[in-house]
Amino acid sequence: MGESSEYTAPCPAEIITGHRKFSIGLPRCCNSNEQRFPLTPEGAEVLADRGFNIFIEKGAASAIHYPDSRYASHGANMVSRREALQCDIVIHLAPPEPSDIRMMRRGAVLLTLLHPESQNKEIMLALIERGIISVALDLVRDETGHRPFADILSEIDGRAAMAIASSLLADAVTGKGILLGGVAGLMPCEVTIIGAGIAGMAAARSASGLGSIVRMFDSNVYRLRAAIRELGPQIIGSALHPSAVAKALTTADVVIVTDTDQLPPFNSDVVARMKTGVITFDLSEREGATFPSLPTVNLSKARPCDNNGDGNRVCYIHAGSAVPRTAAMALSNTLITMLGELITLEGVTNALKLSPGIQCAVFTFLGKITNARIASMIGMRHMDIKLILQFS
Repeated sequence: MGESSEYTAPCPAEIITGHRKFSIGLPRCCNSNEQRFPLTPEGAEVLADRGFNIFIEKGAASAIHYPDSRYASHGANMVSRREALQCDIVIHLAPPEPSDIRMMRRGAVLLTLLHPESQNKEIMLALIERGIISVALDLVRDETGHRPFADILSEIDGRAAMAIASSLLADAVTGKGILLGGVAGLMPCEVTIIGAGIAGMAAARSASGLGSIVRMFDSNVYRLRAAIRELGPQIIGSALHPSAVAKALTTADVVIVTDTDQLPPFNSDVVARMKTGVITFDLSEREGATFPSLPTVNLSKARPCDNNGDGNRVCYIHAGSAVPRTAAMALSNTLITMLGELITLEGVTNALKLSPGIQCAVFTFLGKITNARIASMIGMRHMDIKLILQFS
C-alpha cells in the first residue's frame, strides 16, 4: 500500500494544454501590386480562440474596409509595423522588402504568395541571412493534392473578371451600353476563355449564367473535357488551335486568358482584328504577356473604367485585387485550417516533416533556398528540403 501511494499517475491535461503559444503578425502590405489582406476580424477571433496571439499593424486592413477597432474587438492586438514583423509567423502576401525581413525574428516563418516575377536576389539573401522559413501559400497542397490557396484565388479571379466585364460593357458612358446576356430578339455577347482550369471554369460559369455565348479553349483535351462535363453542353469547347482561337478573338466581346500549357502570345495583327472596346483580361501568371501590344491596366492600382473610356483596347491584370474583401474572407478560411496544423503537429518543423503538402511549398529554409525555380531565376543553387529535414 505504501509503495502504491508513492506512484504518480500521468497527467494528460498538462500534455494537452502545454503547447507553446505562437504569435502571428500581419503587417500592412506596402507593395502596390497586392491590395488583398489575408485575415478578417472573424478569422482573427477563431485563431485567437485556438491559442494564437494575433498582432496586426495599425491600418493594415484599410484596403478591405475593416477598421482597427473591429479587429481589436475580436481579440487581435493592434501594434506597430516592427512589432507585427517580430512575430513567430508573419503573413505578408507580396514579397516583403529586405528592410522588413531584417526586422523579422531569426528562424521565423513567413507565409506569402510566391510571386516569382517579384522575387529578386536581394530578397532571397535577406531571407537566407535571417534563417527565415518561407512558405508560398499558393504552392501548399492538401491531402488530395489540390492547392487550396491557389485554387480559391483563381476562382475569385475568374468570377471577378466576368463581373467587371459585365459592368464595363453595360456602362453607357465609358462602355458600349450593352448587356452581356441577350434578350428576346437580340444576340448575346460572346466570351472567349483560354484555359479550362479553375479560373477559366469560374469565368465560364459566370458568363454562361448571365446568358452569353461562351467559347473555351485549352491545349489539354482531357482538362477541357472535364470542364465541359462539369459546366454543361452550353459551353463550346475546342482544342487550342491558333486559327480557331484567332477566329474566336475577332468576334469576342470579352476575352479572358488563364493559365494553360503552350499558350503563344497574340501579336498585334491578331489584336488589330479584335473588336474595338473588347474587354480583355490576362489572369495567367504571365500578367499581360499574352497580348504584348496591349497596354496593361493593373486593377490593384486603377479602377477598371479609368483606362477604357476612349474605346481603345487594354488588357486588365490582377482582377482578384478589385474585390479584396472577398479574397480576404476566402484566404482567412483557408488559413485557419492550415495554421491549425501547427498546434496539432506541435511546431513548424514537425508540420514540415509530417505534412508533405506544406513541405513542397517551402522556398527558403534555415539559410537555404529549397525551390529550384526561384534559385534558377536569381542564379543560386537550391537544396532539397527533404535532405535538410532528414538531418534536422
